[in-house]
Formats: sequence, C-alpha cells, structure tokens
Amino acid sequence: MVQWVPDATKRFPKRPHFEPMEIDRECEALTAAFLLKHRGKISYPITTDDLCLMIEQHVVHLDVYSDLSADGMDVEGVTRIQIGKSPIIEITESLSTEDRRANRYRTTLAHELGHVRLHDRLFQSHFSSGELLPAPDELRIVCKRDGILDAPSTDWMEWQAGYASGAYLMPRFALRDLLRPTLDTIGALSPFHVVDAAATSLMDLVMQTFQVSRDAARVRLLKLGYLTARPVEPTLFG
Repeated sequence: MVQWVPDATKRFPKRPHFEPMEIDRECEALTAAFLLKHRGKISYPITTDDLCLMIEQHVVHLDVYSDLSADGMDVEGVTRIQIGKSPIIEITESLSTEDRRANRYRTTLAHELGHVRLHDRLFQSHFSSGELLPAPDELRIVCKRDGILDAPSTDWMEWQAGYASGAYLMPRFALRDLLRPTLDTIGALSPFHVVDAAATSLMDLVMQTFQVSRDAARVRLLKLGYLTARPVEPTLFG
C-alpha cells in the first residue's frame, strides 16, 4: 500500500513513498506479464522493440525522434502528463538513432515508463478537480542526462523513475538467479567494492545478460547491495 509523505520539493502537498522492493515487484510483474503474453516465455534481455511495445500500452504516444533541445542540451526524455488521458513520452532523437547510445536509449525509455507507472496517477489526482489551472510546463516531467540513472534521493520523482528503470531492465529476482552461480564460485559474501575483480565479474555478467551499460549495471548492483562504493573492511571470517 502506498504511503503518502510531505513533499519537501513543494511540488505537491504530499507525494508517494515507495519502498524499493515495492517498485521491484511492480516492475518485474509488468515485464514478466508482457513477455509471457507476447513471447510465450520470460527471458532477458527484453529487446528494445519489446520495451517500446510495452511502453506503448501505457501511453497515448511514444515519440523516439523528438527534438528536446529547447529544454536544454542535457535533456534526454520528457513525460507529458495529460489530465484525463494517458501520458505522452518523448525521447531525444540522438538516443534512438545512434547505435553507440543504444543502451542509454533503453535506460531512458525505461526511466520514462517509471514516471508513467509511478507518477501519472499523482498528477491526475492533483489536477483533475478543475480547481487548479497548471501552466503547461507543470505537466511535463523533464529528465536530464545526469538524473536518468542515479538522481539524488532528494529529487524523489527522478530517483523513483531511475530505480524503476533498473527494475524493468534488470529485474531483481531474475538478476538474483543470474548471479547466484557466480557468487557461489567467488566464495565470498557481497557486497564487493566496485573496483574489486569480483565486482567487475558481476557487472560484466549483468551487462551481457540484460543489454545495459556498465554504469547502469553498476548502479543497479549498488542499489541492490551486491556492490558498495566504499572499500570493504576485512572480517575475522574473510
């Protein structure tokens, strides 16, 4: 059940608080149901075409050739909230047309889907009464490059969408099953420091299996507790 807490950013009187596991379960359930229906099995990576198709089931329109330069050269995605209708997602054209940015493109698609699934209802509820007449830019969630993967927790809306992005592309329980044999072979307890050889092995495996960038794999493994940004202190049993 969603908890409602005061919104320190002042965008809303109250905002939804999701535990990470709640986001994980919602995202993995959505992805698994889609794959079963359209592919007959749950297997990863989810292809980019399938990711787009999954998104299109929850929006009025997905435009992956958008010119978002008016919002700033560092803006890579926009979710446009439409009161009384489903949202529109816009992705900057350079992501969808440059092969070298394919993984970044997938991450941004999943990030915007996170906004649709986690935040559209909040906007609908807040503005649908007709008592408030928001300016157009109040109904646009503008996502900058630096916040797509790992926004600070103080920017709760971007943090939640960033976490959801990882959860769609690298589902928690699928990732756990993938890593188990490697962790057994390593024979040490996680978390591993991000610069350790064990951490590199885990990131490589996640990158290859889920078709994500090294940065996306690193952030996901950090958030799930497989890696740590701080050196690990040796223990009596290490």
